[in-house]
Amino acid sequence: MKVVVLSGGVGGARFLRGLTAVVDPADVSILGNVGDDVEVLGLHVSPDLDSILYALAGIADEERGWGRAGETWNALEAAAALGGESWFRLGDRDIGLHLVRSQLLRQGVPLSEATARLTRALGLRCALLPATDQPLRTFVETPAGTFPFQTWFVARGHRDDVDALHYAGAPEARPAPGVLAAIASAELIVIAPSNPYVSIGPILAVEEIRLALERRRVPCVAVSPLVGGRAVRGPADRMLARLAGGTSPAHVAGCYPGLVEALVVDEADAPAELPPGVRAVVTRTLMTDDHARARLARDVLDAAGAPA
Repeated sequence: MKVVVLSGGVGGARFLRGLTAVVDPADVSILGNVGDDVEVLGLHVSPDLDSILYALAGIADEERGWGRAGETWNALEAAAALGGESWFRLGDRDIGLHLVRSQLLRQGVPLSEATARLTRALGLRCALLPATDQPLRTFVETPAGTFPFQTWFVARGHRDDVDALHYAGAPEARPAPGVLAAIASAELIVIAPSNPYVSIGPILAVEEIRLALERRRVPCVAVSPLVGGRAVRGPADRMLARLAGGTSPAHVAGCYPGLVEALVVDEADAPAELPPGVRAVVTRTLMTDDHARARLARDVLDAAGAPA
């Protein structure tokens, strides 16, 4: 069973831990969001890719929800004391990964190959593929102005309502090596429980990826990131309410027109009336522990008629 998963950071990473517990990780290809990427203190940071790497390697900070467990902050504190930027929290262990990635990129290694090397170094068997090797950055338009994603999300605490988004670089972006081949050979496509606008939207903004998904001949199942119409973490519910007009399962499914046959929703969101051609799969989607993550992954496989 070859599975391709479109994923953002924290929610997607937790789902992937469950999926790789019930499917051979070697059969899982992950298309990761790079619209959140940012340069901090001269280092190239890929927050969503890193969240996936740390989660699958078992070294993520589960309590904080991002970064590595057992983290210390000496380098960032020293940089701040010397007048360096400290608004984006980089821990000492986290910086080690960014140093390696940034060095590879400066040497001309594309992001996809740098990510593959990091994946192997952490002992992972799945394929983690950035959506594109070209620069692609998410910008949010708000009543207070237009901001790069991380400025809005981290520096401004995503307090500003979002009126629109655009993905700079998307028209020129090509899928990273391996992305289209993974989609072509997949037996199941899954859209992880990630923010449709800022996590999945940048991936779908790469035209060749979206076209490949539209032309697929295998099931595509999305997992709603909401429980009871509310985001477990982050601003997905606020964004859906403002941009889509509500936070029901129908509003989530409406973010993926022509792309999904089924939407997995939490029991708290049932009954779910969905657009024509999309069926609801009701289960418990809150991923509180390894058992809950694996159960949700099995339910997704069942929704597609795949063996678990």
